Formats: sequence, C-alpha cells, structure tokens
Amino acid sequence: MRKALAILLILVITIGMFIMSCAPAQPAATTQPATTTSKGPTGEPIKLGATISLADVTGKQASNAMKLAAKEINEAGGVLGRPLEVIVVDDEAKGEKGAAALDKLATVDNVYAFIGGMSTGVHLGQIPAMKKYKKPTVTIGAAVSGLIETAMADQDWYFHLHPWDYQQAQSYIDGWNATGAKYSDIKLDKWFIGYEEGAFGTGSFKGIQASWPEQGWNVTGDKFKSGLLGGGDYRAVLRQAKDNNPDVFLWVGYEADALPIVEQAKEVNFAPPIFLGAPPGWPSDFGKSPLAEGVMLYGMWAPSINEISTVSKNFYDGYVKEYGTPPTTYFAPLGYTNVYVVANAINKAGSLDDAAVIQALKETNYASPIGETLTIKPSNTIKNQGFTAQKILQWQKGTQQVIWPFEFSKVAPAYPFPAWDKR
Repeated sequence: MRKALAILLILVITIGMFIMSCAPAQPAATTQPATTTSKGPTGEPIKLGATISLADVTGKQASNAMKLAAKEINEAGGVLGRPLEVIVVDDEAKGEKGAAALDKLATVDNVYAFIGGMSTGVHLGQIPAMKKYKKPTVTIGAAVSGLIETAMADQDWYFHLHPWDYQQAQSYIDGWNATGAKYSDIKLDKWFIGYEEGAFGTGSFKGIQASWPEQGWNVTGDKFKSGLLGGGDYRAVLRQAKDNNPDVFLWVGYEADALPIVEQAKEVNFAPPIFLGAPPGWPSDFGKSPLAEGVMLYGMWAPSINEISTVSKNFYDGYVKEYGTPPTTYFAPLGYTNVYVVANAINKAGSLDDAAVIQALKETNYASPIGETLTIKPSNTIKNQGFTAQKILQWQKGTQQVIWPFEFSKVAPAYPFPAWDKR
C-alpha cells in the first residue's frame, strides 16, 4: 500500500512539473517603479546657481523661465545624461545680498556655473565674489557698463548676454532715425528724461547725454526717487517735463514706477507726443489699464514676436502651460535662453572641464525666443558679449507691439500719444 502511495505521489509531482513547464511565463515581482527603465537623466545633478531679485515681475518671470528651461532639458535627457538643476537665490536687489548669494551657491550648493542677474548695483557688488570663484559665469542683466566692463575686461570665464548701455543707446538712435525716416510726422528734436536716481537711471541718462546731441536732439532731464518696491511721487519731474514741452518724454526706472507715473501724468495733464518708458520689466497687468494705450517702451522681446518666430511661440506656449499666465517681460525669454546656452555648452564640451565649456560658450549659436540668433563676440571691453540691441515697442490695445526693427513689426506706431480726455 505504501509503495502504491509513493508511486502515486511521484506521478502527481511529475504531472504538476510538466504542467508548470508548459504554462506561459509570468513576470517576476518587483518593487521598482516603471520609470527606472526610462532613458531619463540619472546620477548627481549638474547645478546652475542663479541670483536675481524676486521682488517684482521681472525677476519672478526670469526665475520661472529658468526652471522651465531646466525641466525641458531634463525631459529631453538632461546634460551629459545627468539631471540639470537651477538653484535661484533672491538677491533682494542689494549688492551685499547678491555677493552673499554667490558665496552660498559656490560653497553650500556646489554649483558648476553662475547665471542670472538683473541690477547693475547688485552686479557691481558681486564682482569680488565672481573673481574669487572664477566659475563659468553667464549673466543676463546689468546694462550700465562703467566699472563692470573695466573690472571684467580680462576674464575669459565671464559672459554677458544683455546689451550694454552704449549698445542700447546706439540701437535706440538707429531705431528712432529709421522710424522718423519712415514716418515723417514723428518729431524727435526735443527730449526730456526723467530718471531714477540710482546707478541704472543715472548711468542711462549720462549715456543719452553723451550720444543724443550728435543726432541734433536736444536733451534735458532730472532725477526722481524710484518706487522700486512701490509707487513713488513723480509729480515734480512730470511738471518740469510739461513746462519743457518735449517731443519725447522718456522715463527710466523700474516696474513699480510704471502705473503711478502714467496716473500722475494724467493728474498733471501731461501728454507729450511720445510717452516712452524704459524699465527692465512692466507690471503684468499694465496693458489692461486704459492709461497704457500709446505708451512706448524699449525691450528685447514682445509677445507679438510669436507671430513670426516659432522659437518664441514655443517658449511662450510652454510658459503659459507651466505657470498658467503669460510672460510679460523680456527677462523671461532671457532667463530661458540663459539656461539653454549653458546646458548646450556643457553638452557640446562633453564634460565639465572649465576650459572646454568656456570654449563651447564662445561658439554659441542659439536660435533664441528673443527672435534673434545669439552668438558671442567681444564688446568694447569684455571678451564675451551676447545681444547688442533693444527694440522699440508700443502698447496698442493691451498688447506690446514691435515698432522697430521693421522685420519684427506688424503695426505702424500710434502717434501722437492720445490726450488723456480722449481715451
């Protein structure tokens, strides 16, 4: 009996093993997520350290655009197969804060390169720290040349993407001469400049004083205390400008000055033929105000460029998708460009060797959302300069439109600036 049971047990086991061998194979159990089989970037991140003022829309949108660029780069495989990380530190528009931010980024965060930047005053305060660490540095702000260009003249690792003040001034001269030639009713003989009393405004005014008279344009002006973190009182400057009766009134200040200065211009009934502003960025809702209609401005980019540049449109659409609101300042596409330029250079170099990356940065050829291809050439003083011009824009029906260069323009300038009681 026992023998029969043993034979039966062996037979059952044999049949069971045969059935199992014929069954389809089952996947092995795993606790790893499915993403481990993707081709995404892996390993330690390559870090870029950005300092920028987050007190206004300009810095916030530049920071957002930097992070958007990093996200897109990582979705496309990263940098050298590793994830790219952008660390943003708020410099609060203060030189000492900006210098401390670079120290933190270099020693605590161990970033590979420095990027970002807006304020000339902050940039001046950061020069000793930049020279101390000598990391590849690609900045997007600080237009006033002066001491900055002199201090950075021989630094091979220093790259500056924003046009310098004298480059901007030349582009304004070229733009206004071209615009005046095309639209003969526009008069440019007499200018009044209202400028914020800091390095940005004062440096801009001095640059205009040096170059405008050569065009036969008479220039006068006065300073005001900027509302950098809130609206100021501009009535004294506006009344002085009104008494001067200029063809062009230009104010040079910051985002927070924009709405109060037009409100107070209406209050004192000052409506010159051209009302022109030159802050680095504008309030995101400025175009919604009826006071914005006809205001001219300088900038490197406007949303209307989307109509003629697929790179601009792709950036714009990606920003809206990511943040649910459109970019309104040209520092947004500049910040986006900032990250892509450094990432592309590292990939081209094939390593994090500084000399190889610096050489790759010098060979930059990047179709930017600004609407122009970015290349690197010497400026008057530094070795590695990027963009060299601004554009003339105008608020029309709530949208920034390009007036000049004409290849970016779809509209004629609205001239003269409409009277306050005819809006």
